[in-house]
Amino acid sequence: MRMPSPVIAYGSRYCAPLSHLLITSTLFFSHRQHHRRTVSQFSFSNLPNPPNIVTGNSLFFRMERFCTGSGINKNKAMVEHLQHYGVIKSKKVAEVMEKIDRALFVPDGNPPYVDSPMQIGYNATISAPHMHATCLQLLEENLKPGNHALDVGSGTGYLTACFALMVGPEGRAVGIEHIPELVTSSIQNIEKSAGAPLLKEGFLSVHVGDGRLGWPEFAPYDAIHVGAAAPEIPQPLIDQLKPGGRMVIPVGNIFQDLKVVDKNLDGSISIHSETSVRYVPLTSRDAQLRGY
Repeated sequence: MRMPSPVIAYGSRYCAPLSHLLITSTLFFSHRQHHRRTVSQFSFSNLPNPPNIVTGNSLFFRMERFCTGSGINKNKAMVEHLQHYGVIKSKKVAEVMEKIDRALFVPDGNPPYVDSPMQIGYNATISAPHMHATCLQLLEENLKPGNHALDVGSGTGYLTACFALMVGPEGRAVGIEHIPELVTSSIQNIEKSAGAPLLKEGFLSVHVGDGRLGWPEFAPYDAIHVGAAAPEIPQPLIDQLKPGGRMVIPVGNIFQDLKVVDKNLDGSISIHSETSVRYVPLTSRDAQLRGY
């Protein structure tokens, strides 16, 4: 049986009150060893110094404390820490995250390089850096130059911009977000980033729409990322996944798994759980604005 990833993450792009929620998970941690081992069963209430619970917060506590305590103030240093803790494993993902400065996508007044989500308005957040890195690693082989990538719930545009750099001008990166104001601000963020030329030339675009329906115009997609938890995998997203393509999507209600969905060349679907996560629901625009 396939063992889960060493990173157990608690993350979401949306913001919701979860201080009453007790989460118990198995933490897998690997540090410089090739083998994996279970460290402990734990919950927030068992920690000697429980973290301030915010939707999108990380369960990768060692890294978060280290990042916070060391006063990270440079994007490159953030990436180096993610490499040190084994979240970033490839040179390509490291290069892309160094080029797309997270500070350009975080609202003023927030520490952009701490491994924590940040509120961006409209009951939404930008996910923690380790969640972005995890998804980029899982999708790396499907983000080759010339490929098409879809970012569902694109929020600030950060991950969409990363996708665009990876697929390059030969490919296409598409963000879809159902809050029009976030689409406008994400485009402004991208215009200040290393993704600006690809946006200007039309190889990167962000659209207003219901991400559960995908974006058929540029389908099929080699890579699809979904930034909120669905009770089940939306069929339109499976339909828009190219044979040989991969989707990363959190699935579940209270207890959720980050699912990796591979569409085989014959059109059949293979699914495995990569790690345990905590996201709020993939929902409608109205429900999100009401905080549900």
